[in-house]
Amino acid sequence: MPAEGEFPDVDRCLVIISGLEDECPRKLQKVRLREVCAATSSIPSKLKWASTPIIFDQDNPSASIPRPGSYPLVVDPIVSKMRLSKVLMDGGSSLNILYMDTMEAMGIPRACLREFLFPFYGILPGMKAYPVGNIDLPVTFGSKANFRTETLTFQVVDWKGVYHAILERPAYAKFMAVPNYTYLKLKLPGPNGVITMSGSFKQAYVSSREYFDLATTAANSAELGQLRATTPECRPDPGKPS
Repeated sequence: MPAEGEFPDVDRCLVIISGLEDECPRKLQKVRLREVCAATSSIPSKLKWASTPIIFDQDNPSASIPRPGSYPLVVDPIVSKMRLSKVLMDGGSSLNILYMDTMEAMGIPRACLREFLFPFYGILPGMKAYPVGNIDLPVTFGSKANFRTETLTFQVVDWKGVYHAILERPAYAKFMAVPNYTYLKLKLPGPNGVITMSGSFKQAYVSSREYFDLATTAANSAELGQLRATTPECRPDPGKPS
């Protein structure tokens, strides 16, 4: 235990592998490896929107901050031409998720989907999930006075969810967005300054409870299916005493 005010001596670094590499072709894996191992350019490239400073301070208070960090950040961007009131800003995966029910409510036919052959993980421990397909849709944050629109690729899944969509790391990177889970706010650079999207603690609580109940039901159903598959079916013999 380091003394107060002293920098700790570093012994080792422990990491958690967050998920398996998506099952992309070996050629694409080599391309990705070359990208991450490429030498840094002596003249760094400047990214668009990078010059806009984003800060969180006492000018961003909430009336009440219950259990900071305990609730999800849920916002209401415009996807295509429809405002989705329950979009989870997750940031823990490399796939943006759109639910089939949401897509149908938006009036987008299945024929617009592109085929996607690779599974992804993390829905249930040790289990694969296959999307129905993927689709590119414009996503808009902000208001008429100050807004940004970027095109994101969504993996469309055909199972029940409590959110309309889930935006992950690609969305954060494309918008250069910064979340604050204390205030439940999302900030991103816009043409007329910083765009601020605010979440609701009440909605976050309701959504997290619904998500927990849904995940518990799904896990129990999967366990029940596995139990039925491994347990031989036997019927009692009416001629034998019980």
